Amino acid sequence: MTNAKLTALGTPIPQRRLPRFGFHSHTEKLNGRAAMLGFIALLVAEVLLGHGLLVWP
Repeated sequence: MTNAKLTALGTPIPQRRLPRFGFHSHTEKLNGRAAMLGFIALLVAEVLLGHGLLVWP
């Protein structure tokens, strides 16, 4: 065994690993930033076109 921390009974304390999927702060920040960029791009496209992207006939 390596330098693992032990409990009072001598059993090793399991080390927590980062999960490979799910909600994380860094992925949520990246998703939020991508959403903000997409929203700004949508507003710019609407200004340049003079109407919205979803035009109802």
